[in-house]
Amino acid sequence: MRRADRLFQIIQVLRRARKPLTAEAIAEDLETSKRTIYRDIATLIGQRVPIRGEAGTGYVLEKGFDMPPLMLTPDEIEAAVLGAQWVAGRADPMLAKAADDLIAKIVETVPERLRPLALEPASRTPPKREDTADRIDMAQLRAHIHAARKVLLHYCDEQGRESERTVWPIAVGYLEAVRHLAGWCELRADFRSFRIDRIAHAVFLEERYPERRAVLRARWMKHMQDMRRHACDPL
Repeated sequence: MRRADRLFQIIQVLRRARKPLTAEAIAEDLETSKRTIYRDIATLIGQRVPIRGEAGTGYVLEKGFDMPPLMLTPDEIEAAVLGAQWVAGRADPMLAKAADDLIAKIVETVPERLRPLALEPASRTPPKREDTADRIDMAQLRAHIHAARKVLLHYCDEQGRESERTVWPIAVGYLEAVRHLAGWCELRADFRSFRIDRIAHAVFLEERYPERRAVLRARWMKHMQDMRRHACDPL
């Protein structure tokens, strides 16, 4: 790997990390030596890249650091197009359109020699499925997830029984056949999953739920991990 490429990769590794990374961890990721990483980080700091930390404790890239547009690698193009294809075939119309626009932007911005990777990728997703129209505004639902605001759902279960649930929405999950809304259900005082196609109506409330979204999401992820672990336990 050229040194210029390695310097960029160090920034990328730090950018996606959620905690300080040691030189050893970065070296293992980039398949090089710790000494090389120490030298490269010193170079980046000398170029005013806002990296904090020191040898032995770990390094972090300060928030707000931005870089000029850089060329995508062939693998990055394939990954981006494959992900966009998947979203275009499974998400709500607004996200699907955004995914198609993303592919078009990739085609326009990459060099001509790399365009076949976006237009004719080696990897494909299944074709788009034909869905009935959602009875819930998915764009508004995503906005309420980001804003940590409650949603009042009129919901039908698999037996056709209707109920009214006030939900603290966490995330929209995409399974192969259906989409689900994960959230904390005030009626059941527990985490629940609601099939999007069984939501008859939704009222988007202005009230914020009393827990920080990041904390609620962390509790939900632990809940899901516990459920998977219990499902794998032998009887």
